[in-house]
Amino acid sequence: MNTNNPPSTGTGRSEAEELLSAPAEWDLPLSRHLHYKDVLMQQIDNDRTASAASAQESPAPRRRFSRRMVLVPVASMALAGALAVTFSAGDHHTSTPATGSSTQAAKANGASVTLDRIAAVAMKTDATPVRDDQFVYVRSLVQSNEGAFDGPVRLSAPYKREFWRSQKPGPVATTGWIRETGKGAVMSGQLVPVEGEAVPAGIDHPTYKWLASLPTDPDALLKLLYAQVRVEEGRSKDQAVFSEIGNLLGETIMPPANAAAFYKAAGKIPCVTEIPDAVDAAGRHGIAITRRDAASATRDEWIFDKKSLAFLGSRSYITKDKAKGITSDTLYGSDAILQRTVVDEHGKAPATKTNS
Repeated sequence: MNTNNPPSTGTGRSEAEELLSAPAEWDLPLSRHLHYKDVLMQQIDNDRTASAASAQESPAPRRRFSRRMVLVPVASMALAGALAVTFSAGDHHTSTPATGSSTQAAKANGASVTLDRIAAVAMKTDATPVRDDQFVYVRSLVQSNEGAFDGPVRLSAPYKREFWRSQKPGPVATTGWIRETGKGAVMSGQLVPVEGEAVPAGIDHPTYKWLASLPTDPDALLKLLYAQVRVEEGRSKDQAVFSEIGNLLGETIMPPANAAAFYKAAGKIPCVTEIPDAVDAAGRHGIAITRRDAASATRDEWIFDKKSLAFLGSRSYITKDKAKGITSDTLYGSDAILQRTVVDEHGKAPATKTNS
């Protein structure tokens, strides 16, 4: 995305910024999607398995899936049907407004207009081209579900996440590195590679050059996304594409025309609506573009500054679970993008805040 770093609110430093600059004794995550968090858990599983084998003990206990439920707009985890989470009554709930078809149509029209405005701003925003030997650096503040997979949702305190996205065209097995710092971090302070099967630049490894090669016509772009985005079980294709667009807008840098095309394409996805006020993990208020998915009983939000229309962050909700009596939205993840820039080396934070 070709956006400047999101603006701070107020004249003083926010509580989130104070936390980020605080000493490490407070014990100190927007991942692109669940894969990043899963990488951390795989590392832990491997360590446990190795230790158990060497000590000739029983295998490590089954993984708790709660750590995988860090927010990204895509973090719905195919929760419909197979969802085994129990939600604490009254915790993290917001009422779900009753809407008729006319109201929904009005909201959808409002979202399309707002996304067109955001696209117009994106077209006027400079983006620094990223070389193959560089990295896109994103620093964010995250709240994630730290409860057990089959237990109540328990949001963590805000903690820091840094992500260095590789720009090598590949195929590459390591597409980036992450470092999470805070009480909710699985391996706090450790730099962990994002590894998997070797992939070329593409939907699973979105480099600046690949993004720049995509169609800038919204209809052509949307057709490509519907063809390439994979759908998790229990999730609709529309939601998968909406979430993938959010992932790309949140943790990449792309040319202005491509960013504008993504926003306009999002406005063409069915059931995308606007919310007049939403809050990111850093406490910043903005307008939200959201989509509620009946198939997976989830709702994703993208939050934008009300004045500058800069991308601030995102939130994810579980919308219902009839088996457990859940009838209103339950927040299970939130993030705030605090910095986005280009760096020459992974593992090191930029010396200063630089606009993308």
